[in-house]
Amino acid sequence: MVPTSIFMSMPTSPSPFRNREAIAARFAVDREVGNAFWEPGDEWVDAGTGLHVDVMHRTPAWIEEQLDRVLVRHEASAGYSTCFWHNVVHSRALFDPSGWYGRLQTLADRPYPQELKRAIVAKNHPILRRSLSAYTRQIEWAARRGDSVSVQHRVSALLASYFDILFAVNELPHPGEKGLLSFAATRCLTLPEGMETAVDALLAIPAWPATPAVLEPIAALLANLDAVLASEGLLNGHGAS
Repeated sequence: MVPTSIFMSMPTSPSPFRNREAIAARFAVDREVGNAFWEPGDEWVDAGTGLHVDVMHRTPAWIEEQLDRVLVRHEASAGYSTCFWHNVVHSRALFDPSGWYGRLQTLADRPYPQELKRAIVAKNHPILRRSLSAYTRQIEWAARRGDSVSVQHRVSALLASYFDILFAVNELPHPGEKGLLSFAATRCLTLPEGMETAVDALLAIPAWPATPAVLEPIAALLANLDAVLASEGLLNGHGAS
């Protein structure tokens, strides 16, 4: 099955449950209506096409705030800072009678703010390996105590911040958690040396038993990222350690 997504906006709150159930029942037997694991949403497998439909219910105020956070206030996150911006820019409106979504997309179609780029680096770079609670430190401690689950958890977080920085350097909104290596390889004009090789080497290390060997590809990955940041004048006071 090929997944697809429909993004529905509401004035203040999700549509009544009975309406959502009626829509899902029209297309599928295998359906889940009223999911609240992450965002309010519904899912079903379309009986006619086999498509997995994932409906997320977002209010206009909520998505407007997400854009305001990055495009106006230039606030970064620990990973995935600009995913919702990417979502708006690259989505397609199926039904927009008031033109609100079209106006939102026009608002989002703008150059990458330099303040935002610096904020994302400032937020995410220290927690890679410089700060006392940096991911590399947490990974080393977890590996030395043989805690494979913790190593996996912190490696994932490290990669999230790594790619957040990389896309910011290239002034590209973050595409989300899927296809990151191929997106970076095909869309980023500035790439750390050996990025794909280093990521592959990191992920090829067996999760069990956990050993400090996991730190070797991480060191190469981050050293080459630091070289890019230095060449772009983005290390400032939070350089490599």
